[in-house]
Amino acid sequence: MRGAAQYVKAKTTIVPEVGVVLGSGLGAFADSLIHSVRIPYSEIPGMPISTAIGHAGELVIGTLGADGHGTVEVAVMSGRFHLYEGYSAREVTAGIRLFRGLGLKRVVLTNAAGGIGVNLSQGSLVLISDHINLQAANPLVGPNDPALGPRFPDMTEAYSYRLRSLAHEAAEELGIPLPEGIYAAVLGPNYETPAEIRYLRAIGADLVGMSTVPEVIAANHMGMEVLGISCVTNLAAGLSGDKLDQQEVLETGHRISGTLLKLLSALLPRVP
Repeated sequence: MRGAAQYVKAKTTIVPEVGVVLGSGLGAFADSLIHSVRIPYSEIPGMPISTAIGHAGELVIGTLGADGHGTVEVAVMSGRFHLYEGYSAREVTAGIRLFRGLGLKRVVLTNAAGGIGVNLSQGSLVLISDHINLQAANPLVGPNDPALGPRFPDMTEAYSYRLRSLAHEAAEELGIPLPEGIYAAVLGPNYETPAEIRYLRAIGADLVGMSTVPEVIAANHMGMEVLGISCVTNLAAGLSGDKLDQQEVLETGHRISGTLLKLLSALLPRVP
């Protein structure tokens, strides 16, 4: 993604310090940046096009910090890529590789997820403490580029303990509940069956979604610190008695986005 990074650097004088990836219905954060530059993915060399509902499909670079928590320059992927769109695992991590090409060493990944854990409710924010990859895909398959990272990267602390501690500090100051949970990544695009949810709960998952894990693997491979935040937009299949609907996911995401914005505004200036 060297050409992509050069293209983006030519579009702005801002040098971002932290990268953020926004999940379904969570695009409001990008609108909060000031002095921002918006670059559609279609203009960036080598970047896929986001086709998922609720994903704007643009890179936004700007300044966060108009609310008194301090300022920080951020690069935001307003919309991501998914395996279920037909992209390879390497393609869905193009944005993370672009972030690293821009010199970023820390990234915050957000997503919309189904809640499996018994103490999670619709509308909750949850820190991801670990994950279970059930997508049968990995962005590191194939020849390894030692300039990016080792052939066999360690994933013992895939989600940075330091960043999670900072997130807890910010959440406590704001009075925002922020439990931790394990995220299970499935392929999609269909929602899971009730039997699959019982299986996921049995193997230790608290959350389920169709993204994030390939990005976490790629970021760790390149030595980046990762923080993951799930927005519980619905209870998983069989737990509420209702059928799952994408519109509900988006509506809940929009509703949670204000709380997520407050959390990120307080957290990100502490991250660099």
